[in-house]
Amino acid sequence: MARDSSIELWACDEVHFQQHGSRCRMWVPPEIKDPVLLHAPTRKSVGYFGAVRLKDGKLVTHREAGKFDGNSFWQFMKKLKRRAARKGVKVVVISDNAKYHHALIHKQWREKHAHEFLLHFLPPYSPELNPIERVWKLLRRLRIHNQHFSELAALQVEVEAQLGLWSFPNNVLKKLCQINSKQRVGAKRAN
Repeated sequence: MARDSSIELWACDEVHFQQHGSRCRMWVPPEIKDPVLLHAPTRKSVGYFGAVRLKDGKLVTHREAGKFDGNSFWQFMKKLKRRAARKGVKVVVISDNAKYHHALIHKQWREKHAHEFLLHFLPPYSPELNPIERVWKLLRRLRIHNQHFSELAALQVEVEAQLGLWSFPNNVLKKLCQINSKQRVGAKRAN
């Protein structure tokens, strides 16, 4: 599919960014037991749906105020379809097997638009195959790693500043999410 010019591949997933809980790295002398660093007891987080176009790194996101479910995923799919649609090009969205990605609430809509907008589900328990996971990891490293956010709004501002930079085609995400069949063939031979 990646070589077919009539198909545009997108990778889609959702993510939560926690107000507290980013890892920190430190050097500790070997004779001292590693310290345990406790974080403030909170479960506050901000969640986003996101999809990245693999050919050029364009990122489409939507902050989810409620919870991730069939209805909120459907709303994001409609938004993505509007942003990704181009005449004569079929959009194929790579997605994991979260239960609400298969929800009955949007099954009829998915079937209606399958000729131009199709969800392609990855095998179960294989998040490493979804290129957008790399985007979330890089965003954490660039913007929130080893930082304390006293307010959830401050975390949200930091995350959305980076998401705004990536909302246009860019080489950073293009290279990060690249599908290179030669690398996969070489890796198989090395094993």
